[in-house]
Amino acid sequence: MLVRNMGRLVTVSAKIPEELKRKMDELNIKPSKVIKEAIEEEIRRRNIEELRQTLEEAKPILAKLSVERAVRSIREDRDSL
Repeated sequence: MLVRNMGRLVTVSAKIPEELKRKMDELNIKPSKVIKEAIEEEIRRRNIEELRQTLEEAKPILAKLSVERAVRSIREDRDSL
């Protein structure tokens, strides 16, 4: 998931060692791009982990449902329209 066009921008800052800043300058690394990509990746990773946890919590409930009953229920809902 790439986060794009989220409206207003805010400033996020980070303190880093001088040597790291010097190397970034030498390599022409744009910190704002790196920070934004790292935050987007961390959000994506945490969202996936949250979904995995939710799925694990739902597994016992889902295991009690039969495929046949689900199909029958869907057909009944569709037919009632």
